[in-house]
Amino acid sequence: MPLPFNAHQQLGSQTAKNGFKNEDDVIAKFNQWQTDETAQQWLRLMAYALEEIEFVTALKIAGEKTDVQVQVTIKLKQAIDVENIQVKLVSNLNGFNQIDKRWIAKYVELWEISPAIERLLKLYTGEIAPTIPNPRDARRMFLDEFSLSEQKALLAFFEEKKVLIVSDVLKGRGRFSAEWMLVIQKTTQNARWVLKPMNIVLNHYASGNVLITKQGNLRVGRITVQRKGGDGGRKTAQMLQFKINPTELFDLT
Repeated sequence: MPLPFNAHQQLGSQTAKNGFKNEDDVIAKFNQWQTDETAQQWLRLMAYALEEIEFVTALKIAGEKTDVQVQVTIKLKQAIDVENIQVKLVSNLNGFNQIDKRWIAKYVELWEISPAIERLLKLYTGEIAPTIPNPRDARRMFLDEFSLSEQKALLAFFEEKKVLIVSDVLKGRGRFSAEWMLVIQKTTQNARWVLKPMNIVLNHYASGNVLITKQGNLRVGRITVQRKGGDGGRKTAQMLQFKINPTELFDLT
């Protein structure tokens, strides 16, 4: 239940004293909503009138796009409202945050990827060894090392599925799909936060073209797509990951 635009201007980004360590601090604030000013601001942003609230219960959700689920009981009503919140904790002024990571086979199931595009993505992540002489990285191929026709086919696929892809990697599906994104930028003593409805988040990160970067990776709007890498050389380095810069939401009006 998002507030009107001007309410987001007033309350969308604020500073919280004492900072945050993890999602447990967000849960604790919601569970102490009667005395916690930050939790009260969050509830107002979700269009609740504090005087109408009887109970608030927040709990952690693991393995889903939703990190914190908030259950709000309204006085004189039988139903309980449920708000699913994705929490992003960042400590840098700017920095990328992983939003999704899976094996290519899982994305094939989600997005009905053709065998030809599946092969290109596996060449990119290294599940299939490079098929060209002298690749820049002996473990895999960058997207700009594909033929022009292969690059066009890959870009066409991500352009066609763009709305679905952005929704799946940010919001997710099912009963634990996220309805809000709470970004908390931690400092030494305090933290600033911004709370946005997921439809605004989706529109923001979907804006922009689908393109191959100068580094040979992929951008889908404002989302970076790349081979996971790292992991001490373990096979999981061959997974595909999607990343965003959550601090961009602080600049939205």
